[in-house]
Amino acid sequence: MTALAQLERLALCSTLTRVGPDAPTLCEGWTARELAAHLVLRERRPDAAAGVLIPFIPALAGHTQRVQDALADQSWAGLVDMVREGPPGWNPTRVPSVDEAINLAEFYVHHEDLLRAQPGWDRAQRRTVEPAMAEALWARVRQVGQLLFRRSPVGVVLAADGYGRKQVRGATKEGTVAILGEPAELLLFAFGRGAHADVTFDGPPEAVEALRGTALGF
Repeated sequence: MTALAQLERLALCSTLTRVGPDAPTLCEGWTARELAAHLVLRERRPDAAAGVLIPFIPALAGHTQRVQDALADQSWAGLVDMVREGPPGWNPTRVPSVDEAINLAEFYVHHEDLLRAQPGWDRAQRRTVEPAMAEALWARVRQVGQLLFRRSPVGVVLAADGYGRKQVRGATKEGTVAILGEPAELLLFAFGRGAHADVTFDGPPEAVEALRGTALGF
């Protein structure tokens, strides 16, 4: 059986091909071309990937940007092929279990960054998430929830009907908010796509407002 991360990689590449290099994304300042270059960089250029994780160090961020720009200058078909082919043999994500842990959420979120930024998209056009994918995304958001919500000024409980609940941020004096939605939508919210995630909230209005105004994600 093809692993979920690989299926999402192929689906993302199909969308990249369909919308073209100049298509908008939800990532500020990036078109589809920059998004594809970012995905290639993180898998093939570990010397530059540090600037993605530590963007506040100018030297690292500058090197990352130069490498990403060089990758983006390639032909569009070649760039998408590099995303489709995946990492070189030395990369640990060649191991299926590592690929699932590191890439599934990355590919899913960036695929939605592309889909939901297209003109005319609305929530009625959301992709159907198969049960196996939903279960995997729910597991992932539970695993990294404490990190993703570390800046939240309020306590946070994630609740997915049919999957369960998970407290990812302890209660604070500002209160606690439950975020309700499907696993994929909770993942998008946790990764900072709150304006585009189909979720609802249960908690004091002031606490909900404080949470929605917080920058989330890595």
